[in-house]
Amino acid sequence: MSYKIVMDSCGELPEEKKNDPHFELVPLELQVGDFRTWDDAAFDQADFLRRVAASETVAKSACPSPERYMRAYDTGEGTDIYVVTLSAPLSGSYNSAELARTMYLEDHPDRNIHVINSCSASCGETQIAYQIQAMAEAGEDFDEIVKKAEKFRDELTTYFVLDNLDALRKNGRLSGLKSLVAGTLSIKPILGSTPVGEIRQLGQAVGMKKALIKMIDIIKKEKPDSHTRPLMITHCNAPQRAERVRVLCEKVLGCRPVLVQNMAGVSTLYASEGGIILTI
Repeated sequence: MSYKIVMDSCGELPEEKKNDPHFELVPLELQVGDFRTWDDAAFDQADFLRRVAASETVAKSACPSPERYMRAYDTGEGTDIYVVTLSAPLSGSYNSAELARTMYLEDHPDRNIHVINSCSASCGETQIAYQIQAMAEAGEDFDEIVKKAEKFRDELTTYFVLDNLDALRKNGRLSGLKSLVAGTLSIKPILGSTPVGEIRQLGQAVGMKKALIKMIDIIKKEKPDSHTRPLMITHCNAPQRAERVRVLCEKVLGCRPVLVQNMAGVSTLYASEGGIILTI
């Protein structure tokens, strides 16, 4: 059985996966002031970060339309479609993908299409996509893959530390937090995902270095079996910082990341320069 994995563009892929015909990234639109761009292969992170720094207005994103998702679903007969989207509480991408599924199945009732709300973002989406591909390549059937992928999603947690929370705050992504430190720039909150994909505060530390160390300590407590779990790291234009986190993960958690890479557009917008996201 052939298969296709559709992700919105908040889920980053390495180049070899972008060139894999089993994958398609559906781009979100990004806006900074009057400037608009798509989060696709032409996204220029350095230019985007310069525009964000120079703009007096907050950068925003817009989810893909149902029509754009439908184009991604329009593959040959017999192809199973697995869709992985941004956390539903944080974006309309999941609802758009689900609406597209309903519309597409009206004309193609025999197709297998399932939309997974990642309850995450960035490498959290990538983690789920990797699991789906491994199962599809092993020849597992559609229903079994869906069941196992959602179980994997339920056991996955996203952790992150950002240098700048402005984009998340001003776009309303932190509205569920009742007591988030908003004082000096030296205080760095350690944040993570809830089981339904909202954002929770796990702690805080003075300075990025201490915050990242504390994040790894929190993971060790929350995930005592971390050495058995796949781990991915994404960074926003901070390769050296990501490398330090990778070393910490190997030393403290006993696991080697399966992927460390720079962020694409949507994650860049919300994480801002220097941000680190980890999923395990």
